[in-house]
Amino acid sequence: MSSPSISARPAPDVLLGFSCALFTYLSWGLLPLYMKQVAHVPFAEVIAHRILWALPSAALLLLVMGGMPSMRLALRSPRIIGMATVTALLISCNWTVYTWAVINNRTLDTALGYYINPLVSVLMGVVLLRERIARPLVIAVVLASIAVGILTVQAGGLPWVSLVLPASFATYGYLRKTLPVEALPGFTLEALILSLPAVAYVAWLTASGSSHFGIDATDTFWLIMGGPITALPLVTFAIAARNLRLSTVGVMQFIAPTIAFLIAVFVFGEPFSLTRGIAFGFIWAGLIIYSWSGFVNARKHQTRR
Repeated sequence: MSSPSISARPAPDVLLGFSCALFTYLSWGLLPLYMKQVAHVPFAEVIAHRILWALPSAALLLLVMGGMPSMRLALRSPRIIGMATVTALLISCNWTVYTWAVINNRTLDTALGYYINPLVSVLMGVVLLRERIARPLVIAVVLASIAVGILTVQAGGLPWVSLVLPASFATYGYLRKTLPVEALPGFTLEALILSLPAVAYVAWLTASGSSHFGIDATDTFWLIMGGPITALPLVTFAIAARNLRLSTVGVMQFIAPTIAFLIAVFVFGEPFSLTRGIAFGFIWAGLIIYSWSGFVNARKHQTRR
């Protein structure tokens, strides 16, 4: 028996997609500023509260936007629940690494990771979908590989933060597109799945007297704010992906790591050595080639229509 049909996909709304993409990438770019507000809280507790408070935020949006019927259909499908469990684990891995990195003064590593992200998506298309890769994209991937090699030599090991972040998010994006449920019900389902271990962990912290929640008003406020800060951009990201061309989303996603890069260097004062500057130079060169290639292909597509 086939899984239930959640909803027919509406015609693309470009203005809605652009607005959602802009909000998403501005929110993700500014996220390190939020993380610094809770940097004294153990990162596992921060993640648990992001999950717990994201669930009511998403559920409220779901109720207001009339998505409860789709949510009920999704909960009746073991296949959808299984797929959502996989995507939930992937996004929680991404959150964990990102939170740890920012709290531990490695925001530049997160910026590099999200600069690499579109190139990882290209490689996934080649490996998983057997897509043909154009020569400009080959050059971009080679330049990114050189950058990773430079950073590996400098650090004496692979820049794991900069690799895990794009790998986990690109895989999440790929699988999320195959999940037969709209953006908001899909994220709400993911948050519901993740809330089970999060509740258990927070309850254990409370029982052991280690919790920061409810002890200090400022800490409590920022931990609660982690919910909407987490939920809204993920929902708007999924909406943008469904309403914009891949080339448009690909170019706009550079907004977030650029803001994070500027915050890391000029606000947090993270060291930006000559070696790291050279590595970023290779990445930026690759991204220029990547963006130009996408722009040219989009223009050709429009001309043929």
